[in-house]
Amino acid sequence: MATAVLLPQRTPADYHRITSPTLKISDDIRVPLPVGILACQRDPLLRTLDTFVVATSLSQPNAPPPTKKPAKKSVIAPALPADPLLEVILHDTVIFPEGGGQPTDTGIITTIADGTIWDVVQAKRHGGHAVHYVRVKEGHTDKALLAFSPGAKVAVALGQEGYDRRYDHMSLHTSQHLLSALLETRLQLPTLSWSLTSYPAPCYVEIPRKMALEEIASIQEEANRLVFEGRRVHVEVEELDRTEEKPVAIHESGRAVGRGLPDDYTGGVKRVVVIDGVDRNPCCGTHLPSLHNLQLFLLPQTDALARSTTTNARLYFLAGPRLITYLTTSHNLLSGASSILSCGAPQVPERITQVVDERRRAEKRVGDVETELAKYLAKDLIDEMQSANGALFKQSIYRTDDSGNALGFLSTVLAAFTSSIESSQPYLLVLVSSPSSQSNSSTTIVLLFGSDDKKVKEAGDALKSKLGVKGGGKGVKWSGKFTGVWREKEKLALDELLCGI
Repeated sequence: MATAVLLPQRTPADYHRITSPTLKISDDIRVPLPVGILACQRDPLLRTLDTFVVATSLSQPNAPPPTKKPAKKSVIAPALPADPLLEVILHDTVIFPEGGGQPTDTGIITTIADGTIWDVVQAKRHGGHAVHYVRVKEGHTDKALLAFSPGAKVAVALGQEGYDRRYDHMSLHTSQHLLSALLETRLQLPTLSWSLTSYPAPCYVEIPRKMALEEIASIQEEANRLVFEGRRVHVEVEELDRTEEKPVAIHESGRAVGRGLPDDYTGGVKRVVVIDGVDRNPCCGTHLPSLHNLQLFLLPQTDALARSTTTNARLYFLAGPRLITYLTTSHNLLSGASSILSCGAPQVPERITQVVDERRRAEKRVGDVETELAKYLAKDLIDEMQSANGALFKQSIYRTDDSGNALGFLSTVLAAFTSSIESSQPYLLVLVSSPSSQSNSSTTIVLLFGSDDKKVKEAGDALKSKLGVKGGGKGVKWSGKFTGVWREKEKLALDELLCGI
């Protein structure tokens, strides 16, 4: 009987290449390794590491930023807990600090001395160092500071959830490098920016113009040819010389093409990610050691940005685990739609077209019937008004309506009435529409209209003050909403209100 053994993925020994003769990986545990040569960057598949604490401080919470809608392109970082946080700097780490367009990792740290496990909720780069934000339970701050004393031995790990998050980020980040390289070399389309969006949404690159479907298909075909070949990826690092930095290129649109090193980076390391025979690009992020299994998928469209001053567009893409999630979700949605429509999946578009056409025809029939019904109701009102013998005709009509546009039908009645009335007799009418099944959150629509705008205003004010109807109007028309159950007492109160005018 044959047995298959799945070996864990390993990063090739030559993945991380130091090209500078003077750059060394320090083994002095009192000094933190700079961002650029961290363990997570030297070996992106490494999940755990024994290391030592270099520095610890209690995190000072920043003032909360003003509440505003987050930008669509920004990734949502893990929410910081209300518990106290420690800022911990380690000699080395497998937890990647946010940077290069790649979000932060999450993970755990185990203090070896007491075996306590601590959650790392975020990691950020401060200058050239990776700072771990460690959650501390309320009342355990002193214990935490003692556990993370400088020199303390710890085990830092991603954990399964953290590794799944990292693998998703790596898959998409490496895919972006591949995609951007092909767009530039094949179509002369530079990547102006990109976004590693929150799971499971598609990521995107921003490019100077929209792409034709044929262009998208050709780029996807070429990308996946390289994926099937299993092109290798490696990293080259050397000491950073700021005097040799090239300025970031500017596109004719005025937008920067790519990014330079952050001004506040003090790590002293220049890092280049290389896809064999395809791309060389400075980057501090974590990348897969091979294109194998990425299976890049481009959504067959580009979205133009809603800015009148630009022709820029976004090209969305998926890869790795996120692509599997997208395909699974899409399949489930399609299967659900085909079940509801009682047809096979290939017939869903045609069946939806039929349903939409039938819905439009049904809505037109309903509209025609409502218009006809409104004319009959208006005629009944006019016939009743003639019995008032010239006095102010006051009337309320109550009806039940479960449609989503009760006010629309009442307005049709109003239009039919005003277009049919021939006499100059004064009138004041209230149309009320409630759903058949009411609760404390139900909405009743009230439409008030008349021949005298002063009397309409008087009646509208009375509806607000005596019945709690919220609304307003102008001239001879007033409309509002009543929240709750419209009962007999509300009807009587409305009749009493009209009698007083």
